[in-house]
Amino acid sequence: MGPYLRALAGRRGAVLALLGWSVLEGVPALLSGRLVGLAVDRGFAVGDVWTGVGWLVAFALVAVLGGFGLRQVFTRLGDVVEPLRDALVTTIVRGVLHDSRSHRRQPDASAVARITRHVEVVRDATAGLLVQARALLVTTTAALVGLATTVSSLAWLVVLPVVAALVLFGALLPSLARGQRALVMADENTAEVAGTVLLGMRDVVACGAQAHASADVLRQVDRQATATVRMAWASSLRGIVISVGGFLPLVLLLVMAPGMVAAGSLTVGEVLAAVVYLSTSVQPALRRLADTTSTVVLRLAVALRRLAEAAPEVVEQTGDLVPGGHEVELRGVTFGWGEHAEPVVRDLDLTLTRGSHLAVVGPSGIGKSTLAGLITGLMPPQAGTVLFGGVPVREVVPAERHRRIALVPQETYLFTGTVRDNLALFAPSASDAVLTAAVEAVGAADVVARLGGLDGAVGHAGGSLSAGEAQLLAVARVYACEADVVVLDEATSNLDPAAEAVVERAFAARGGILIVIAHRLSSALRADRVLVMDGGAPLLGSHERLMADSATYGELMAAWKPAVAAG
Repeated sequence: MGPYLRALAGRRGAVLALLGWSVLEGVPALLSGRLVGLAVDRGFAVGDVWTGVGWLVAFALVAVLGGFGLRQVFTRLGDVVEPLRDALVTTIVRGVLHDSRSHRRQPDASAVARITRHVEVVRDATAGLLVQARALLVTTTAALVGLATTVSSLAWLVVLPVVAALVLFGALLPSLARGQRALVMADENTAEVAGTVLLGMRDVVACGAQAHASADVLRQVDRQATATVRMAWASSLRGIVISVGGFLPLVLLLVMAPGMVAAGSLTVGEVLAAVVYLSTSVQPALRRLADTTSTVVLRLAVALRRLAEAAPEVVEQTGDLVPGGHEVELRGVTFGWGEHAEPVVRDLDLTLTRGSHLAVVGPSGIGKSTLAGLITGLMPPQAGTVLFGGVPVREVVPAERHRRIALVPQETYLFTGTVRDNLALFAPSASDAVLTAAVEAVGAADVVARLGGLDGAVGHAGGSLSAGEAQLLAVARVYACEADVVVLDEATSNLDPAAEAVVERAFAARGGILIVIAHRLSSALRADRVLVMDGGAPLLGSHERLMADSATYGELMAAWKPAVAAG
């Protein structure tokens, strides 16, 4: 709720403008029955047609005035809901990117569902709330005031049925809320399962698992359909309750009015005024109440709760320490993905000084990328300390940490713009000579030349570039910046071995500290030291020492070399 309320508070002026125009919109509800009653009692009922017409003309003018107010309400609505939507999308994307509960290397289909479905629910529900709840407050209050002042003896005919309907409706709210949440979760689960199957379609077909995958998707679709049907039944019951509460006052009026008119306690105009108030204001208000509460407020509450669960608000990292050097030091660092999970990094001690070149090797999923996140300060260790320049890396001034530590992931992020724009992302003041030198150092000169030089265009997500060419531009971008620590997390996985060797040697010769999360074991042969991660205690040493002392490392190398020879 925090980001939602803050976004609304930021549009306080627009919200107040809506309320101001609402007062104008409510004038017809206040005066409608009164004006119609006067038209009858002082005009048509006594034979004064023109007086009656005059009161109806006044009613028409008031209705036009209210319509103008309503038009302004809808005109101003976008000033509130569109900035709100943008703020929520930003919050969700940030929450997914900072989600430490999982380490994804593929698109998150459930996050897409949250953005495309839940945010739109919040946006539409907020618009409905501002239109309908505002109308309820203004129109209903105006109608009841008008009814009470015009025909006070009939007020109880409205109050008792309406109160009874509201009590019954309130009793239905918990089941409506449960049904709405079940529907939201079913939608999200369907998107996640279907997205996972589609992304892994080649693997599904290769393993002959089409029937199993199809059954998983159909199972989620069935659950979604069941939740939808249950919600529809609950909504139907809600509609019946509200309809009875809205029409019963009118029925009671038709039963009681003839006797009261005959007794002289009511005039025909007052009865007509009561009918106008009930049919044009009270009944529509009750229907809007039902719609607002069940299809707007409940949807809004459930969607906001789900967004808070799935993409919790990100607390910005803060720090005020400045490193006193360039070294990276890990002291007894342990980390696991969960309080009771088996650690993927356990009691690791590591010191890297300027000029160090470390290769990290091990099976896929063993925690190599997790180590990169710990070194760069993206994640806090569960135990131990990660230091940069003698101070805890997560307590370093964020701008300083971002400037001096660079992580190049396996996923390549390029954006629409020139080659220069992409290369200078982390070094905006770098000259063309510096950018060109970086391109040449990592072996990307041919790629840049084919694009048309530094002024060449890069399309969305790399455009026509191959995966390897995109990776070359990504590593050139980091080479051109002034980072003291560079972590290549399988950042050359789409390059051939020769091109990968050029990149790693370029960064090693650049100075600073180089950490390579190895995609190929050949990276270990070029490093000064090698860190072997296999789920147990980490092994650290030179290639030669590990070959002599570590059976695990020897087995990895023995399995790798025949594969290279066969290739």
